[in-house]
Amino acid sequence: MAVSDDIEVVVEDTRLPRRLKDEVYRVINEKGVGDIETADQIANQVERKYLDTRVDPLDPVGTVSAQSIGEPGTQMTMNTFHYAGVAEIDVTQGLPRLIELVDARKTPDTPTMQVHLEDEYATDRERAHEVVWKIEATRILALGDVSTNVADMLVSIDLNEETLRERWPTTGSLEAIVSEIADTIESKLGVETYHNNTTVEFGPEEPSYRDLLQLVEELRDIVFKGIGDVSRVVIRKEDIDESEEQEFVLYTEGAAFGKVLEIEGVDASRTTSNNIHEVYRVLGVEAARERIIEETMNTLEEQGLGDVNIRHLMLVADIMTNRGTIESIGRHGISGNKESVLARAAFEVTVNHLLDAAIHGESDALDGVTENVIVGKPIKLGTGDVTLRMGSNTSRE
Repeated sequence: MAVSDDIEVVVEDTRLPRRLKDEVYRVINEKGVGDIETADQIANQVERKYLDTRVDPLDPVGTVSAQSIGEPGTQMTMNTFHYAGVAEIDVTQGLPRLIELVDARKTPDTPTMQVHLEDEYATDRERAHEVVWKIEATRILALGDVSTNVADMLVSIDLNEETLRERWPTTGSLEAIVSEIADTIESKLGVETYHNNTTVEFGPEEPSYRDLLQLVEELRDIVFKGIGDVSRVVIRKEDIDESEEQEFVLYTEGAAFGKVLEIEGVDASRTTSNNIHEVYRVLGVEAARERIIEETMNTLEEQGLGDVNIRHLMLVADIMTNRGTIESIGRHGISGNKESVLARAAFEVTVNHLLDAAIHGESDALDGVTENVIVGKPIKLGTGDVTLRMGSNTSRE
């Protein structure tokens, strides 16, 4: 049901952000609140709680966030390979994953994607497998046996008919599938092929044992179907959020986020990648910020540290992305680009920073925490940034 105009006026008159106002409306609808007094009490209580949780002016939020993430981080394990619920997929977790995120590594040690499907692809296993074969890289050793005939200088491929029909379910005849494979070999290797039933043969232009072996090596690298960066896809049936229904979800080893979103049957609105730079390139900096928050929170929760307030992680993600790109928290990123010479020198490579600053005649305004601690001045946070003056009013009427 929709709330009355009077109730809407009461809620809209509060100092709550839009997200909390929408949540108040949802609760009022769920509880069936119809009188304005009760709605006013609910809105006022939420507003009071919201105002109480806001950060005080001059509060050192950066230091608090660093402590709130760093201290629980000391309890994290060094387990690199573990992914709850998907034993077949190796994914970096624990402290190594947290370091990957704050360092903004260009490529994760174990890139992976969680691919959600839409419509009949999500409920029909055969249709879901069609998407699997469009994503998983199909190389020659998955299709059949490769052998070399040194006497005739030929490479012979004995293709498995069952595998071909499984991975090309919509192509049609077996001859068309074998012909497609032969054409791919010709275009990639620049050789002439001969195929009969499920056998494909080819060889070097000039008889050469070295060229023959070279062709075999190059043949193994050819991707006949799917995406080269995705070596394996695991399909699982999972519960849909807040419903009793189930759907098929794909987990991948390797990531190619942009290419996967273009595949028919993939639900682009729910598909995710653990490579934040891929998300940034495909969806932009706001989406990358969300992934940093989610990936960091998931890493902490995996280690039983889910009680870290998400606002600390949001602050870290904001700092990493506020310039429109993804910056690491380190000497090659945020810490190394600070305005303060002393702050940069206090982090890493102290002598280099001081020498460079001296050569270029830099000055330090002593605005931050680190540089004021170094020179022994009160830091400009909290009471340290408040100046009290007492004056007397001597004028009297």
